[in-house]
Amino acid sequence: MELNRREFLKASGAGVGGVFLLGTLNPDVAFAKTPKTLPLKKHFGEGYTICPYDGSGCGFLVASQNGKVVNVEGDPDHPVNRGGNCSKGATMRQLSADNPWRLSKVLYRKPGGTDWEEKEWDWAIDRIARNIKDTRDKNFTATDSNGNLVNRTDAIGNFGGSALDNEECYLLSKLTRALGVVYLEHHARI
Repeated sequence: MELNRREFLKASGAGVGGVFLLGTLNPDVAFAKTPKTLPLKKHFGEGYTICPYDGSGCGFLVASQNGKVVNVEGDPDHPVNRGGNCSKGATMRQLSADNPWRLSKVLYRKPGGTDWEEKEWDWAIDRIARNIKDTRDKNFTATDSNGNLVNRTDAIGNFGGSALDNEECYLLSKLTRALGVVYLEHHARI
């Protein structure tokens, strides 16, 4: 019988858990030499994720404690990376929302400006929507030179990333096609 590292740890954990379970049936024997006040163990949760940096689809295990990410490491059972990770994947911990260096406010620099200004999210979303609409209206082509209906704009492009799941990619492609965007691409294909 061959066991990989993960299966060995699972079997070992089950064995140790069984010993403690049997010990709890007779607590006088199992905890006879332990102090009456035992420190509480801190709870860790573990989940799975896919690396958002490139189109390889490497798998990672994410450990969390009290709702905060405390560790990210390669998943040894994942068929793509088998527990390994590249230098970008090794920095995935920095993507977590509780990272103190992660930007949480909109920073805006005026065209030709040198200083960054903090702005509200509502202002930024309205500004982005206005820029998209103005660019589309200014550069919209309804018919080509032969009179064929094309309804497109060549002034906007979309470049997707592997951090998006299938549903998000689908919605993004529907939105950009509805705007008449012709240049719709994904970095994993390039």
